[in-house]
Amino acid sequence: MDKKKNKIKVLLVDDSAVVRQSLSRVFATAPDIEIIGSVIDPLFALERMKQQWPDVIVLDIEMPRMDGITFLNIIMKEHPTPVVVCSALTAKGAETTLQALSLGAVEVINKPAIGVKDFLRESAEFLIDAVRAASCSDLKKLQDNSNKKIEINSSSVEDAVFSNDLQGSMNNTTDKVVAIGTSTGGTQALELILPALPRVVPGIVVVQHMPEKFTRSFAERLNSLSRINVKEAEDNDRVLPGVALIAPGGRHMVLVRSGAHYHVKIHDGPPVNRHRPSVDVLFRSVAKVAGKNSYGIILTGMGDDGARGLKEMQDVGASTVAQDESTSIVFGMPREAVKHGGVQTVLPLQEIPGSIIRNHSDSVDMQQKSCLVNSCREVCSK
Repeated sequence: MDKKKNKIKVLLVDDSAVVRQSLSRVFATAPDIEIIGSVIDPLFALERMKQQWPDVIVLDIEMPRMDGITFLNIIMKEHPTPVVVCSALTAKGAETTLQALSLGAVEVINKPAIGVKDFLRESAEFLIDAVRAASCSDLKKLQDNSNKKIEINSSSVEDAVFSNDLQGSMNNTTDKVVAIGTSTGGTQALELILPALPRVVPGIVVVQHMPEKFTRSFAERLNSLSRINVKEAEDNDRVLPGVALIAPGGRHMVLVRSGAHYHVKIHDGPPVNRHRPSVDVLFRSVAKVAGKNSYGIILTGMGDDGARGLKEMQDVGASTVAQDESTSIVFGMPREAVKHGGVQTVLPLQEIPGSIIRNHSDSVDMQQKSCLVNSCREVCSK
């Protein structure tokens, strides 16, 4: 059998010769990856792809003659292909990268404007993992998820289920916390989950593997789509009902408690499971601080980050759930969490918002809970 046939065929598209050479050297160290082309811009890429279509494309965004976004539009219409964006991201560029993710890019790597050669060499393992994750991704699921909108409730349903008394009760307690961890495909999953939630839900803390300068724009986008407030976490931010805190790219986030209140601490420290922020770091802190008053959710992603932390959460009495394989872009992280024995329930993506409500609306009677969870099919009345 020809071993080359089983290799992940990668096309590099970047206007920098230094970047192309450095990436070629990095991927040459991986026995399961084969570079089938290295070109200066998307027009050359399109010509090269007429000869052989790659399994994964590693793509810069800003290039001469044709930019990466236009190229993504073309290939996703002609022949949807996993794309790893590898670009120097500024605050403005982060908005463009969000657009790339919405078009079907499955991974984002932020290369520095200065010292890029050293960065790529030092990040070799992460780059290789990103290409492997992309090769495992199911773009049909990504496109299907992009076309979905989970309708858990309408404003009338929210008013019916969460009375004024309950809203006051939720505002006076910080005892419950929802912790979510995700990686490849997670941006799309979070764009379905958070906008589906009503305004009154427990505080939410999220780790999404992503680079620096990207999480703020991502949080702002989620905030614009959601009824809850979503923001990039800052050190000592309170974890409050109706607020979701997104761990900043390149830094760990942990849950801490001061008296009756939860806060988050943001710190540097070494990568854990090759990631910073790490899902395991967050989940382990939640297990220690919130215990049985927490709800752990692990979503689509490559690798095993979060599996051990979720098991620790379950061991102290927390409820835990994993996204199922049928809706995961990459089932790696949920699968590993199941293997480690830390998952109580496996659910499709569209059922996860309802599970958050169902597990954390203890003051709502069973009939109202059922109505809320199923309100995507019918409007609930008082």
